Amino acid sequence: MADIPIILLAAGGSSRLGQPKQLLPWGEQTLIEHQIQTLMQTGESVIVVLGAYADQILLVVEKYPVTVAVNNEWKTGMAGSIGCGIKAMERLESTVEAVLITLVDQPLIPFSHFKEMLNAFEEGKQQIIASTSAEGWLGVPALFDKYYFSELQNLQGEKGAKTLIQQYPNKIKTLVCNEIINDIDTLESYQELYQKYLI
Repeated sequence: MADIPIILLAAGGSSRLGQPKQLLPWGEQTLIEHQIQTLMQTGESVIVVLGAYADQILLVVEKYPVTVAVNNEWKTGMAGSIGCGIKAMERLESTVEAVLITLVDQPLIPFSHFKEMLNAFEEGKQQIIASTSAEGWLGVPALFDKYYFSELQNLQGEKGAKTLIQQYPNKIKTLVCNEIINDIDTLESYQELYQKYLI
């Protein structure tokens, strides 16, 4: 099976939320711990990219066997965090065939979806495997063949991995994730998801 590290993007400043979303309670742990534990079940290496509130979040994350990369330029946008994660991955791994990129604020995505993405990957086909919803939303979590590593590392500003998904429609394979790709941007969206799925 191909070696496919997972990059968890958790560097944002949570400006609309008013507090670090990474440290919001999710069940009996924090949101970022829930995500790390879910990803670790895949057996792949996990790289956590931090930025805002890095010192606070490190106190929670350091007990897990993951690689932490800190993007000190997190204010410039998601592109820098993706690049930071790719650099950290390349320092650690020598036989990587692809990378899976996911976000800290999509806590409803189960281990089974990540495993399905990893199992769907075929080496040497320049694949992009993206998640889609019943409403037609298309984006991350997404898996990228090593063919795209240079482009991922050179994204600029607020451009995220979705830029490449839009750029290479003929290389896309989609896996349905339905409403579980809902993310958390505001206190209201957090409370809605928490009450719907954890209470």
